[in-house]
Amino acid sequence: MRLKRLLSLGIGRRSRGQANAEENASPVRESQPIHHLFDAEPPCKPTWRCFSYEEIHRATGGFRQENLVGRGGYAEVYRGVLEDGQAIAVKRLTRASSDEQRTKDFLTELGAVGHVRHPNVSALLGCCVDRDLHLIFEFSSRGSVCSNLYDESSPPMAWKLRHDIAVGTARGLHYLHKGCQRRIIHRDIKASNILLTANFEPQISDFGLARWLPTEWTHRAVARAPIEGTFGCLAPEYFMHGIVHEKTDVFAFGVFLLEIISGRKPVDGSHNSLLSWAKPYLRDGTVQALVDARLGDEYDIDQLRKLTFAASLCIRTTPTQRPSMTEALDILEGRKILQDQWKMPEGEEEEQEFWGFDDLDDDDDDECDTASSSSSTGRSQS
Repeated sequence: MRLKRLLSLGIGRRSRGQANAEENASPVRESQPIHHLFDAEPPCKPTWRCFSYEEIHRATGGFRQENLVGRGGYAEVYRGVLEDGQAIAVKRLTRASSDEQRTKDFLTELGAVGHVRHPNVSALLGCCVDRDLHLIFEFSSRGSVCSNLYDESSPPMAWKLRHDIAVGTARGLHYLHKGCQRRIIHRDIKASNILLTANFEPQISDFGLARWLPTEWTHRAVARAPIEGTFGCLAPEYFMHGIVHEKTDVFAFGVFLLEIISGRKPVDGSHNSLLSWAKPYLRDGTVQALVDARLGDEYDIDQLRKLTFAASLCIRTTPTQRPSMTEALDILEGRKILQDQWKMPEGEEEEQEFWGFDDLDDDDDDECDTASSSSSTGRSQS
C-alpha cells in the first residue's frame, strides 16, 4: 500500500535525520510530497510506531461492539488492550466524501498530533493503515470532562478538580500555540474533547479539525461550507468568515471555562446559550452567581475571580481584544496582571451574539457518551 510505504519512509527519514544531526550537527532535509509530516528537522525519533492490523484487531477483540466507546460522523473509537497490558483507544476513520479525502484527513490528523509531547495533550502511540485507517492513542480511563461534569449518578465535580482541569487545559493549549515544533490550532476545544487520565490530569484530544499555522502567518482561512466545530464554542470570525488563528481557540477556551464553573453546556437542550446567560454576571461582577449551584459555597473565591476574569477576556467578540494563551495562563496561575490593560477601548462595546440557535438540533445532548478516548467527531477540511 502506497500510504504504508510513505509512512515507513517518513519514519526512516526522521531516524536518519537524528543520526546525521549527531554526526554533523546538521540534519539532512529532503524534498518529499509529505514533508509537512516527516521532515527531518528538528532531529528526533518519532514516539509513535506503525501497528499491524492483527495487533489492533486482537487488542479490540475483533472490534467488538461492546468495546465501542465513541462514534462520530467520520470515525469510531474502540477500547483495546495490547499484549503487554496497556489500554489503548483505536480511532478508525469510517467514511469521507472520497477515499482521497479520507486519506487526507488521516494524514492531517497524524501530522498534527504525531509530534506533540505534553502531559496535557493526548499521546499518540501509533497508526495502522492495513485494511483501513487507524490512529492509536493511550486510553483515558476516566473519560471526558463532559461525561464527568454531567454524570447525574455521581456527586458534582469538586471545585478543586474543576480548577485543576482549567489550568491543565490552559497549559496544554498554550503548548499547542507556543511550545510544540509547529504551531497547532485545535479548532474544537470543548468539554468532550478534554479527557482525564487515571490521576484526573486533563488532556486535549481529537485533532480531526486541527490546522498548522506557520509562524509567519497571522491566520488562515478554511472552507466555509460547512463550518465545522461545536455551536456555542465557535468564535465569531470563524463562524462568519472561516478565519482561523490562535484567538479562535482562545474563544472556545473561554466558553470551556464558563462550562467548568457553571456546570452548564454551551448550548442546552432548549437552545439556550451559555454565553448569553453568563455575560450579564461577568459585566456586573456578580461572578458568584455563575458557580454551579450543586457546589453551594464549596469553592475558592480567589480562584473563581481568576477563572471568570480570564473567561470574560477570552470570549470577547473582537479577536485582538482577547488574550493569548500565554496571557490567559498567567491570569489563571496568579501571575501579576494589570487589569487596566484589558479595558475595552473607549467607544468600543462588545457586540451582541451573532448566531441564533433556533435551527440547531439536540445532537450535543448525547455527546458526552462518545468521548472516553481520543474523540472522533470531526473531519478536517481545507
